[in-house]
Amino acid sequence: MERTDSAELVALVTRLGIWLDEKRFDEARTIFTEDAAADTAGGSVRGVDALAAQARRSHPADVATQHFITNPRIEVDGDRATIDANLLVVFAAPTGQRILGERYRLEAARTAGGWRISRVAASPIWEFSPA
Repeated sequence: MERTDSAELVALVTRLGIWLDEKRFDEARTIFTEDAAADTAGGSVRGVDALAAQARRSHPADVATQHFITNPRIEVDGDRATIDANLLVVFAAPTGQRILGERYRLEAARTAGGWRISRVAASPIWEFSPA
């Protein structure tokens, strides 16, 4: 069965959530382009190694996370794509929980290894920290 670009991009977004939750930061090149940029609550970075380092800082080993990335709206233009999606992420730290609702704007590029994310922009919508 041949996968369409949309199906491959949905799979890429799914891998992004797993990459963060399973803290597979050494596998960043399977998700991102070399020159990937990110603008998130953790800061703004450019380059796959800087992006992985930022993700590592924002998702410490002792904090379990669960990323729900839903309702992707995908637009493909040749070897480029944009993906708008909802993000709900739960941080379950030993000291307490935190839940964030954000909107993802992802840009992706087709590479020799398949689709990779070239830009991540996360816009916070709401946050909840249960008492």
